[in-house]
Amino acid sequence: MHHRNNVTVTGRDDGPVVVLAHGFGCDQNMWRLIVPALAEQYRVVLFDYVGSGGSDLSAWDPERYASLDGYARDVVEVCAELDLRRAVFVGHSVSAMVGVLAAASAPERIGALVMVAPSPRYIDDDGYRGGFGAEDIEELLESLEANYLGWSSAMAPVIMGNPERPELGQELTNSFCATDPDIARVFARTTFLSDSREDLRSVSVPTLVLDCAEDVIAPREVGAYVQAAVPGSRLVTLPATGHCPQLSAPEATAEAILDFLRTPR
Repeated sequence: MHHRNNVTVTGRDDGPVVVLAHGFGCDQNMWRLIVPALAEQYRVVLFDYVGSGGSDLSAWDPERYASLDGYARDVVEVCAELDLRRAVFVGHSVSAMVGVLAAASAPERIGALVMVAPSPRYIDDDGYRGGFGAEDIEELLESLEANYLGWSSAMAPVIMGNPERPELGQELTNSFCATDPDIARVFARTTFLSDSREDLRSVSVPTLVLDCAEDVIAPREVGAYVQAAVPGSRLVTLPATGHCPQLSAPEATAEAILDFLRTPR
């Protein structure tokens, strides 16, 4: 799994373990601004999902990764290879739901969850606001499938927010464009058509939900929904704009995670 998922381990060998999981179109490099703060006290595990970053592209299986369960299996297998016990899983965006599934299938491996800008369902439903209509998502997916590079250039700055800091949008654009378009098409459908709302109710580990003050992908109603659905969870709204607070507000993101890690459980 080290090779398949390009696993990197840093920080204190004797410290509690934190696993950082990236979202759609990204890789482990997205965490680089908060890793130093975590690594001072914790053992930090980073990895790339198959099809992303430095992962082994030959391991890509469109059937396995047509559902979030396939990505959750990756997480469990990485944790098993490293023999992690009760690790804290920090998942950004769609990875927050991957973490929910992984914790349910391997509770001995994952002992707590941090969900960064999570969304259990991106499409609005009766009594639920995900932020997008079904037509919006279908149009988004059709545009992505027709011209992935063009879609990336147009959408990445919108997802990132912070138009006064164009370098952030450019970084996300570059990350999207580095992903194989065929793989990105499958991952996008898996992400934007998923519905993990029922899975939230079965979460039995301590959970921190981090949402952003402004986020077009996961509006604040979604963060509130996740917090209400996960028994005993805690919600912190970061003073951040956009969907990637680990890049746009790394100090606040790191401090919120560290505060949760320090809380006795």
